[in-house]
Amino acid sequence: MRDESLVERVVRATNHAKAALMAGFTTYRDLGTEGLRDADVHFRDTINRGIIPGPRMFVATECIASSGGYEIRHENSLPGVGNSVLRISDSADGIDGVRAAVRRRIGAGADVIKFYADYGKRRLRFPAPAWPGAKEVEFPPPQESLKSGSNRVFPLFTQEEMNAMVAEAKVSRAPIVAHAESPEAVTMAAKAGVTSIEHGGIPDDAALEAMRKTETIFVPTLSVYDQQLRRQGNCSESAEREFQGILAHAKAAYDKGIKLACGGDVGAFPHGENIREFEFMLVAGIPLPDVLQAATLHGWEACGGDLCGRRFGSIEGGLCSRHRRPRRGLG
Repeated sequence: MRDESLVERVVRATNHAKAALMAGFTTYRDLGTEGLRDADVHFRDTINRGIIPGPRMFVATECIASSGGYEIRHENSLPGVGNSVLRISDSADGIDGVRAAVRRRIGAGADVIKFYADYGKRRLRFPAPAWPGAKEVEFPPPQESLKSGSNRVFPLFTQEEMNAMVAEAKVSRAPIVAHAESPEAVTMAAKAGVTSIEHGGIPDDAALEAMRKTETIFVPTLSVYDQQLRRQGNCSESAEREFQGILAHAKAAYDKGIKLACGGDVGAFPHGENIREFEFMLVAGIPLPDVLQAATLHGWEACGGDLCGRRFGSIEGGLCSRHRRPRRGLG
């Protein structure tokens, strides 16, 4: 997001959309442009106009976060001297401020609203080395004292602010989803009435109970946790234990009757490999028919259900044969 040009990112997105479609994925929720403002709206429209091949897309434009919440953090930030960085969220604070942010997203053409219920907003308290040879910060507190390390996640909004965003989205008949990892943020977002929770990977029974009571859809993004914990060269026994706990958490959600939807946070891993999310749900112990339901019906509901403006998709016997091109001479 910081170093790639707009042109390169759009060209790459064109390839990604085709790869997804060729892998059999006909619908995408794209939950934030990560520095390209409202470009996803116009990219969506190129697909809808038949200019390029790709899945039908439901886009969020920019995500909404509080001041200092979801942003690129770097130490060299003196005004007029340090590096400038891209804006990667629409920052808003207070009940009136977050309502205005939802209105900005709707006006920009968003299909779905996304906000960050929590994030590691204190990363610069103990900054990681920014370049080869940079020194680590000495004597950071032990991991246990900060629960999830020096970059633990914290809520970005109050309960009242989350409630206001959900209420404002409903005015415009738009689904609204929350990035939330900590049990506290998951619970707050579920109580606010969001359509879905994205990630929610810290196991907690109270957070699951909050989603169950409010009938919130849970998108556990197992694939991206696998990518972060096991595929980036840092796999260890502790990382493996953490990933197995995340799988067990998804299965516990299923056992409670919480609706699951398949969304792997693709992009962190290659487009076209989206099927990994199905596979991890199976590994977690979720029966195949319910995985297929998470990938179809519950996926449509995560896009807003009837708020999408149309119903699409079906699983029926003989459906593929009925939609094949007729042979010549057979009418």
